[in-house]
Amino acid sequence: MTGAAHDAGALDRYTAASERAAGRIIDAYSTSFGAACRLLGPRHRTHVRNVYALVRVADELVDGATDEAGIPPEQQHLALSRLEAETGDAIASGYSSNPIVHAFAHTARAAGIDAGLVRPFFASMRADLPPAECADADPVVRFDERAHRTYVYGSAEVVGLMCLRVFLRDATRTPDELTTLEHGARRLGAAFQNVNFLRDLADDTERLGRSYLSANGRIDAEEQQRWVAVIRAQLADAEAAIPLLPRDARLAVTSALLLFSRLTDRLARTPAAELYERRIRVPAAQKAWLFTRAALDVGRERVS
Repeated sequence: MTGAAHDAGALDRYTAASERAAGRIIDAYSTSFGAACRLLGPRHRTHVRNVYALVRVADELVDGATDEAGIPPEQQHLALSRLEAETGDAIASGYSSNPIVHAFAHTARAAGIDAGLVRPFFASMRADLPPAECADADPVVRFDERAHRTYVYGSAEVVGLMCLRVFLRDATRTPDELTTLEHGARRLGAAFQNVNFLRDLADDTERLGRSYLSANGRIDAEEQQRWVAVIRAQLADAEAAIPLLPRDARLAVTSALLLFSRLTDRLARTPAAELYERRIRVPAAQKAWLFTRAALDVGRERVS
């Protein structure tokens, strides 16, 4: 144990260890997110990882890890409810024996993330679970326009709002600026989610039995292009809000926006039927170029 760690209080040591665990969760699942996160200012980096680590743990609970563990649907529902309750308790008390929940609660208390954002997130996660008791339910969960909107708000828009609260925790914005920023955060989260829905059509349909983008269970070329137009409008709204972010958050957010814009372009050019066969990606060299472009764009803002 280092001298600094030895001198820290027990709670501080545990929080630091929990945040390291959250970082390991993120690194294990997403190299792109990890790279973008490193572009955040140091005061934001750990907090954003803490948010996304809890999101990932909940995602894995509903996206097959519990199935592979042989846990029946009713127990999956109970596990998600326990995770939600533990998260609420940790935000209230400042402690959880679950390191990922503890790290999230530390960020939530620092940034003012409350039940108004946490509850919708878990509601959307619950929508991904199989019915607890209905054995003859449709094997494909179909989302109509209203269900899609509700799901995306809870699964993605509130996560954008959580990150915004992290970015603004030491900042002051006018009511009009805050409205613009919140709209941008929601639209960016929705764009990210809708891009991933298009990228994951094969896995969502075949393995998970979900149709997020069509109540019919499958999208055609016309629906594909309609979703591409929706995503581009969401990204444009998000981009308009970036200049109002703190400077040490702009590079990471701009990089993520450029990456998902490029993904959208590739999705638009891929035949709809092919999206059900493979996941569309941006090559590593192009990602590096996009991140460099983002750095140049943000640098020009600082000079002007």
